[in-house]
Amino acid sequence: MVDILHRIGAVASLDDVYRAIATPEGIAGWWTTDTTGKSEVGGRLAFRFGDVGGFDMEILELDPAGRVRWRVTDGPAEWIGTEIDWSLSRRDEYTIVLFKHEGWREPVEFMHHCSTKWAIFLMSLKEFVETGRGRPAPDDVRISDWH
Repeated sequence: MVDILHRIGAVASLDDVYRAIATPEGIAGWWTTDTTGKSEVGGRLAFRFGDVGGFDMEILELDPAGRVRWRVTDGPAEWIGTEIDWSLSRRDEYTIVLFKHEGWREPVEFMHHCSTKWAIFLMSLKEFVETGRGRPAPDDVRISDWH
């Protein structure tokens, strides 16, 4: 198994970063405006990206002290069964986000693309919690013919 790993720091409260990751309204501010679902353990979230498709995820963990976990239940074959883990902590004026998209079966070209897109969306999350305005899809940065 292979994982995508990223780390960012945002000058924002842990509570603000948690809400941006743990709620459909928050996620719509930095990942994709087409986000729906319920913010509860066992609940489902749906993320759509126009004509390129999307992902459905089950919420595995919601801990306001700094942890969110999702399992991909529908989407591209490479994503199904993978898990997305958000670990939050405070360091001085920063909330540190340790991000993992874990459980990829192999490091295929699509995984490399997704790693770059995750980095772009994590920068959008940082902007969102620091300024109130992110760059969610469909207004995100296009990096290739895949989006």
